[in-house]
Amino acid sequence: MKRIVHGILWAAIVAFAAIAGAAERETIAIIGTGDLGDSFGQRLAALGYPVVYGSRTPDSDRVKAVVEKTGHGATAVSQMEAAQQGDIIFLPITWPAMETAAQSLGNLDGKIVVDPSIPWGQGEDGYPVNIASPSSAELIQQWNPGARVVKGLGTMSSTIIDNPESLGGIVTIPLASDHKDAKERVSRLVDELGFDPVDFGPLRMARNIEAMQMIYMIPLLQIRTEEWEFYFRRNAHWVCQWGTDWSEPVFDAGDLAVMAEHQDPPDPCE
Repeated sequence: MKRIVHGILWAAIVAFAAIAGAAERETIAIIGTGDLGDSFGQRLAALGYPVVYGSRTPDSDRVKAVVEKTGHGATAVSQMEAAQQGDIIFLPITWPAMETAAQSLGNLDGKIVVDPSIPWGQGEDGYPVNIASPSSAELIQQWNPGARVVKGLGTMSSTIIDNPESLGGIVTIPLASDHKDAKERVSRLVDELGFDPVDFGPLRMARNIEAMQMIYMIPLLQIRTEEWEFYFRRNAHWVCQWGTDWSEPVFDAGDLAVMAEHQDPPDPCE
């Protein structure tokens, strides 16, 4: 019940913010107008964010159709122009095209860059392998050292972005970044989109998120009739059993990013 009440209250807050604060919201640049890009664009525009698409062919009929479907004043320009206009930049770009695109956006100093990409190829047996070492997000950070890169929002399909309620339960979104403030800002976007953000630590943990993305691809490559979505349920089993002194804390244990609360706390230790 507590979770339901929280959800209703948060939905009311988000709706009010979309109406009252739209003029103050950051501009979001979506680099790419494919299946994932137009899903992000439509949802974020509907939440009141100014959306600009970055495309190699911004004047094409296909891109014009995406802009029209997005509505809410969305526009389309070149990829570099969009990145320069955006305060928060989404890179839903496939690999290996990402390698060129992410290095061709101009000066991104101070901007938040969200990497939902799945850097996958198929191994000899047909199963997925990661083709970006050490990770897509870390490479993007290396190419744009002044940006604040956040890995996340790529562990579910575009259909879930379009309609988070379609599964009958919330989906978990792991986030990793070396920039706490950027991770917290993206977590609020995740929350507004209707998902449950979880702090996965520094950007190097993007390697583990991308491993989850490889797992996500497996049932698709197996040509199954179903796939799965990630939902992390809270529990305190190991804390209750081992306490908190079984290991040295991680470097930022006392200053973790603040994520939105979507679940009731676990039952206390008996």
